[in-house]
Amino acid sequence: MNAVKSRSYITVLLHILLWMLFAFILLFYMPLTWSITVPPQFWIKQSFELLLLIIIFYVNSYIFVPQLLMKNKSFVFLLIIVMAAALSSFLVKSLDDALNLPFLINQAFMKIGIPKLPKSGNKMDIFLIMMTFLVIGISTSVTLIQKWQANKQLQEALEKDRIGSELSFLKAQINPHFFFNTLNNIYALTHVDVEKSRNALHKLSRMMRYLLYDTQAGSTPLSKEVSFIVDYIELMKLRLNDTTKVTFEGPLINNDIQIAPMLFLPYIENAFKHGVSSTSSSVISIELSMEESTLEMKVKNSVFNENAEIADNYGGIGLTNTKRRLDLLYPGKHTFSAGKTEDTNEFIVHLTLILDDTELYSGRR
Repeated sequence: MNAVKSRSYITVLLHILLWMLFAFILLFYMPLTWSITVPPQFWIKQSFELLLLIIIFYVNSYIFVPQLLMKNKSFVFLLIIVMAAALSSFLVKSLDDALNLPFLINQAFMKIGIPKLPKSGNKMDIFLIMMTFLVIGISTSVTLIQKWQANKQLQEALEKDRIGSELSFLKAQINPHFFFNTLNNIYALTHVDVEKSRNALHKLSRMMRYLLYDTQAGSTPLSKEVSFIVDYIELMKLRLNDTTKVTFEGPLINNDIQIAPMLFLPYIENAFKHGVSSTSSSVISIELSMEESTLEMKVKNSVFNENAEIADNYGGIGLTNTKRRLDLLYPGKHTFSAGKTEDTNEFIVHLTLILDDTELYSGRR
């Protein structure tokens, strides 16, 4: 039995139990305390009242509320409620007269020494009208709450699908961007050192395998993401000369937490793109650290005059999309800053992620 059918059975059973409780408390318990032998016709009448209330409840829930109240036809809705209460009272009164219940009830009370009960002058059953209004009020409230919950779940599902589609689109933009740049680097290397280009192709193959198979679930272990970054750095170092110093400091991974893949690469890629000079000395520093539930990344690279404007604007497809991914995946749980320092002439990217318990615990299994 699947979850949907199970919930349906539970809902039906719950409705049956609630109606049984309602019928016993309001329709059947009080007559049983009268200390008289109630005629069978009385129970027919009570059962008819219960059936009327059940019909009114579900007709209101499935027809009146969706077709009238939810479509801003409040006046018509109120008019129909009043008419339903009056009609139900008229039907019960008619059944009362047809079964000759007032006479039979009086006879039953007179047998135990209670004189004849005064005849009611009301042509309407006030008690039944109040019961009808109560049932309609409960039905309307339950229906509106269920509709609100259904709309909320639908909106959440649509938002989840939208975010999932957008993330897939953003990842599709980031990965080819990286792949295109890396292939250009290897192509340039083949003219200088064939053996190094073979090593580079091996690293690229391992990295692409990670992209194709290990990032499809939407999250990846931090250790694999770090290995991917190390491969990328080693690949980029193959084409650098002695004027560029590259340092990388990775986190001490005690518990392999889950993170969104490919978040850090565009910032590191930007450092290699704009922080390298063929004539001047340059430094690229990449640091990843983990402390409790906080994952921190710092990327520093030298800035040269010809790259100053690009660094200030900090543009590019990969970078823009990665910041958009941060907003979608870690809303309110990340801080990001990027800018150039005047004293050291460096461009510094600082990203902090606050990981929740799900990401932390999922990595400990």
